[in-house]
Amino acid sequence: MPARLGWIHPIPKENPVLIVTTENLAGHRVTEVKGQVFGVVVRSRGLAGNILAGLRSIVGGEITEYTQLLEEARRHAVDRMVKNASLMGANAVVMMRFDSSEMGQTMSEIVAYGTAVVVEKLPA
Repeated sequence: MPARLGWIHPIPKENPVLIVTTENLAGHRVTEVKGQVFGVVVRSRGLAGNILAGLRSIVGGEITEYTQLLEEARRHAVDRMVKNASLMGANAVVMMRFDSSEMGQTMSEIVAYGTAVVVEKLPA
């Protein structure tokens, strides 16, 4: 998944949440800080996926099964973070980051986190 400096998250459509990796939003002013917000996902690759990935690791190159798993897990972590930010009354998340770790040999934990804020657009 390519790095993004910011985007309007499509869910929920009625109240989009602006997500940026920066501290400030160009053209916006932070009016309220709601606090830290995060979304956590723990995923495991099935036995067949682990066997296929193990065989691919012998040859070398990208292991697409794991790439797809991690991309999906990141999307779910962001979805959960956005839901939590919306529940807090925020319309933006600043300083968004990802963190990941391995749990055992078959599970990965992905965390999307940042600071939930309320922003207003500055007059042009």
